Amino acid sequence: MPRGGGAPVDVRIALGPEDVAAHHRVRREVFVGEQGIFSDDDLDERDDDAIKVVAEIDGVVVGAVRLYPLDEAGLWKGDRLAVVRGARTSRVGAALVRFAVATAGEMGGRRMLALIQRRNVAFFGHLGWSILGAESDFHGQTHQEMTIPLAGAQREMAPDGYVWALDG
Repeated sequence: MPRGGGAPVDVRIALGPEDVAAHHRVRREVFVGEQGIFSDDDLDERDDDAIKVVAEIDGVVVGAVRLYPLDEAGLWKGDRLAVVRGARTSRVGAALVRFAVATAGEMGGRRMLALIQRRNVAFFGHLGWSILGAESDFHGQTHQEMTIPLAGAQREMAPDGYVWALDG
């Protein structure tokens, strides 16, 4: 697995059965095998309709995230962001988050929510996300709800110091 600034990351919507299987494999490896958040798998009712995204390096899927609309007014949710251990220094997570934000915005989204593990809050903050509310428990782990405006939001409405997530 590449480290640091190695091979380029290819991020795309998982359309074919191989991509979808790889998406679920990465999530299972991280959330079941490594973190033990789920006992067998992390599949739920959202998987039927969610947009599944994969990140690939050198022909190997090493990351996944899913996103879906929560309402017709443009509120979206991104979740199940997972990057296999050996690819975590290759900027895969940032590429997945930016792709999810851009995709939801292109599909008419105005705001995205995500429930973030406590240790990843600063990472999301660096990508332009803001804390929303208090921490909460999710499957025995402390999480923080965070939010980001999507493509429908106006840049001039962003607070001072805001890092626009779509700016690379």
